[in-house]
Amino acid sequence: MRFSSKLQQVERGFLTGDELSKIENKRILAPRVEKVRDVFVFACYTGLAYVDVSKLTHDNIVTGIDGMKWIFINRTKTNTKSRIPLLPKAEEILGKYTDLSNEKLEGPIFPDISNQKMNAYLKEVGDLCEVDKNLTFHLARHTFATTVTLTNGVPIESVSAMLGHKSIRTTQIYSKVVEEKVGEDMDLLRKKLGEKSRVKLKPGN
Repeated sequence: MRFSSKLQQVERGFLTGDELSKIENKRILAPRVEKVRDVFVFACYTGLAYVDVSKLTHDNIVTGIDGMKWIFINRTKTNTKSRIPLLPKAEEILGKYTDLSNEKLEGPIFPDISNQKMNAYLKEVGDLCEVDKNLTFHLARHTFATTVTLTNGVPIESVSAMLGHKSIRTTQIYSKVVEEKVGEDMDLLRKKLGEKSRVKLKPGN
């Protein structure tokens, strides 16, 4: 008897633009949950993994070649460089957690929350925001790669550099996810347009 094995492709889940907007704009009264939401959204707009967000300091925020603020950091997992221009939402959240009373601005920027607690609280965020997805911190990185960058036309080479991938082949997984989503959306559109055409072609119309 012959046995064959196939590598199972890991599903790269991500938030849609509407889902991300729901989470961004939800008013959350519990401070601990609000902080987790803010850090998660920051990761959605920077692509940073949990371990890199948790160690982020003001020394990592620099003025880039374009005169705008960037994040310069070495990824903990791979020790590769990530150079990420700060998008407005990420910069807004960064400002919220900057302690202006601390002149030296030392230490990590964001509150110290363990990865386990972070993912537990993210379930609360999902419930509060009525987002029917299993929110984990890694979902934020996938959302940056798909919804925030590739879907908006950022070249895959730039996305790969910002994510700190050693090979662009790793980033191409996200590109395939975007193509599949576009295909699904267009298939729905074809069906809708087909239904409209059938209605118009009915006798007597």
